[in-house]
Amino acid sequence: MGYTEDDLWHLLVEARGVPYGAGQIALVEQVVQHADAAGSDRLRFAARMMATNAYTYGGEPAKAFVTFSWCLAEYDRDPASRSREDERLLLWHFKYVINALTKFPEVPLERTYAVVDDMQRRYQAGGHSLHAVYRQRWGLAYHVGDADGAREWYERWNAAPRDENSDCPGCDPGAKALHLIQYGTDEEAVALAAPLLTGQLSCHEQPQSILTDLLLPYLRTGRLAEAADAHRRGYRLMRGNLADLGYIAEHLMFCAWTGNVARGLEIVQRHLGWLDRSPSPWATMRFSAAAARVLDGLAASGRGGLTVHRPATAGREAADVPVLRLAGELADQARELAARFDARNGTGWQGQRVAEMLAAEPLVEYLPLSDVDGRRRRMTPVPAPQPDAPAVDPADYPDDPAGLLDLAERFFREHRTAAAGAVWRHFDQRYPADALSPLVAARRADGRGMLAASADRHAEAERAWWEAADGYAQVGDEVRRQVTMSRLGALLCGSDRYDEGLAMVEEANRRLMELGDVERRVGAELRLAYVLGLGDRPAEGLAAVERAAGQAPTIAGDALLAAEVAMRRAQFLLTLGRVPEAAESATTALECFGAAGDPPVAAIAWLLRAHAQAELGEYAAAAETFGTVVGRSTDDEVILAGQHGRGRALLAAGDPRRAVEPLVETVAGFAAAGDEATAAFARYDLAAAYQGCGQALDAAEAAEEALPVLERLGARDAADRCRYLLAAVYRDLDQPDEALAQLDQLVTNLDGYDNLAGRSQMHEEAGHILYHRDRDAAAAVRFGTAADGYRDAGLTLDEVRARRWAALALRWADRLDEAVAALESAETRAEGLPTDEPAATWERAMLAFDGARVLIAAERFDAALDRAAASGTGFRSIGAFGEALQADVLHAELLFRCDRPAEAEPVLRAVLGTAPRDWPVRQNAAWLLAGVLEALDRGAEAAALREEYGLDEA
Repeated sequence: MGYTEDDLWHLLVEARGVPYGAGQIALVEQVVQHADAAGSDRLRFAARMMATNAYTYGGEPAKAFVTFSWCLAEYDRDPASRSREDERLLLWHFKYVINALTKFPEVPLERTYAVVDDMQRRYQAGGHSLHAVYRQRWGLAYHVGDADGAREWYERWNAAPRDENSDCPGCDPGAKALHLIQYGTDEEAVALAAPLLTGQLSCHEQPQSILTDLLLPYLRTGRLAEAADAHRRGYRLMRGNLADLGYIAEHLMFCAWTGNVARGLEIVQRHLGWLDRSPSPWATMRFSAAAARVLDGLAASGRGGLTVHRPATAGREAADVPVLRLAGELADQARELAARFDARNGTGWQGQRVAEMLAAEPLVEYLPLSDVDGRRRRMTPVPAPQPDAPAVDPADYPDDPAGLLDLAERFFREHRTAAAGAVWRHFDQRYPADALSPLVAARRADGRGMLAASADRHAEAERAWWEAADGYAQVGDEVRRQVTMSRLGALLCGSDRYDEGLAMVEEANRRLMELGDVERRVGAELRLAYVLGLGDRPAEGLAAVERAAGQAPTIAGDALLAAEVAMRRAQFLLTLGRVPEAAESATTALECFGAAGDPPVAAIAWLLRAHAQAELGEYAAAAETFGTVVGRSTDDEVILAGQHGRGRALLAAGDPRRAVEPLVETVAGFAAAGDEATAAFARYDLAAAYQGCGQALDAAEAAEEALPVLERLGARDAADRCRYLLAAVYRDLDQPDEALAQLDQLVTNLDGYDNLAGRSQMHEEAGHILYHRDRDAAAAVRFGTAADGYRDAGLTLDEVRARRWAALALRWADRLDEAVAALESAETRAEGLPTDEPAATWERAMLAFDGARVLIAAERFDAALDRAAASGTGFRSIGAFGEALQADVLHAELLFRCDRPAEAEPVLRAVLGTAPRDWPVRQNAAWLLAGVLEALDRGAEAAALREEYGLDEA
């Protein structure tokens, strides 16, 4: 493809907006290649100057040596032809090159010193401060381990005045903090660097560089919360940048120092492949040593059997490498590189530092990195009542075997599992198994099955229930046998033997309808309902419950049984979406449980009632009811369900701050129980709560942990919601490329015509991210794609909005003909918008306003004037007075541009008379009015206006 010189300049401008990395490097190299072919000296120089920057921050610093040397020689060949800015950038690039030269052991140290000498000569010749030069000389002394030299240059560096060539207000103190950590005190380092984090740091390397520098001093001075925050924030900002590989090593060491070797393993796995394209041998050495230390720590903690996936590269296939083997390989690599550096430097400093990294001991036993980590660490299971402390005094137990078994079964039915267990243990101590009658022995086996099933020991429960069934058959107790067969069938339905279990439950149900009393018949119907629910047959399950409820006149005296029926009915009604009926049935269950002494199982009825309230939009009431569940239940799973529900209800009620605590408890509880699937859904809710609180970093980490699990589960809708939340959080964290990646994946996931509007929305949001990063040409493409999608989906209002934004983006991309065409397309489509809907009126008015801005850029002032006037009228018609005032100022500006100042004056005075005093539009109107008055030869009025509003003469 052929490029004109203007095309290449446009490409160079576009490259500035591309993120650092391979993409930007490829684009700049393309410009360099074509600039050389075109023979434009100015373009060749500008492209290589930009290439030096791209190589430095894109992870290929060795290439910067070539472009920097070329530019320096070209500058020296004809300095007069170069600008002041060219000289400034070249002086700045000296720092890039000197810093990089030290990181390649094959580069002689003398060559680096020669470059520093040249830098100093040029700085002195230009009358610049030597502050930046002394900083580089300190860096060389620090690199080789020359303590005396480092101290000398540090003093000179501190004494020299800062100027435009000095490192930024973040980088400079950050480097000084390194000196103080090594040669001073941690407290001095913290005092110097930490305050800078409270200010605004605009440098590309900040605040992540300072945060990383402070990790060790924070830990050694006991500032553990600050250390954890510095790691989380600093690593997040570095993890996408290949150029930062050597500094990511510090975050690996943090994991080793703080007992977070599992997180360290994640970091090793994420970046291991980067070693094959490492920015420098120094980065390879540092990362390898730190990774080896983390992997050794994993092995020491009993996880040496883990493997790390090492991606393929030239001459090496991909493989899952055992932790210990990889640790050894990386440690050897780090030592070998350190030896090369020390041979070049003539010292043993780098080898000493690597040895210290490999042998580093933890500074803290364990430092939690999130609320969930801290809660999970403290979480211990609630101990069940011990045999020597039963829920009922053994002195009050019945004296006969049958009475004891009746008591245990009653406790079990009430979900007093610990109490039931205590009674059964008492039974076993008092009545040896070989002394039991056949019927009592069968009942005892039945009880063993119940207790085993409640603890998810299914194989043990199955054996016990078969033993009980055989015992009942032996004594001819067919009713008890069928009850046990029903329980056994329900157990099988919860495994991969559903059909077998269902047949057993149905047969037992049929027999009990013939043989059993009311209690047995009701129990059989409830078990049948339960297994039908397991088989995703809720309508049939409800029918079984209704048959049980039909026994109500007979079971009215058994409050517990009546409660069980009402509770199960509420459950199925909720599943079927009959929410008001479900709420009513749950209330009935609670009343019956109250009459039965309010046993622990009543917590499930409270849980159902809370879910019904949430489904009905009664979120505050639901949150309170979920809290009741947590307070009343003794079942860990029910408690966690209550915590999760309470968090979700508070979130839905618009109270994310109060939602965080129960959701943290939920995630920690499910994670501690090994239920990562449920924990993932709760993590998403926690991320949403954190986002609502403005805790973007916490939200990102929770969502990042949830997403891969949701994807593994095949929960696509939940995973997509998580991606969308992440995209928003990444924008809040100023991580635009990560946000774009999530939106792009959503575009891919939302396939099919039914998702056309959703895909278009993702394109539009991506367009806004690009637009606000000044990547206007790319933004215009996204807005245009969104507009076409909205058009095909029949969403005209959304289409007009997207085309309006496309026109603005093209205007700022300096593609004015295309911008005007996009504007005209938007205006044509806007003709189809309704005239009586405020949203459509607002969009037409905004289209006129932005259209005027586009036409101003195209120098079509008369056409812009008409649109500005129409914009104000449109906004006023729907009461959008703030927007109307902005349109008035634009209208007045256009009148002024069209040499009609007398007409502009009343428009601006109306704005000043209408806008509240603290609105910025007043300042804009006053500034423009002063210019209008000057044009009307009313300078005194203009001066008075400027004084009134504190405006500069300009």
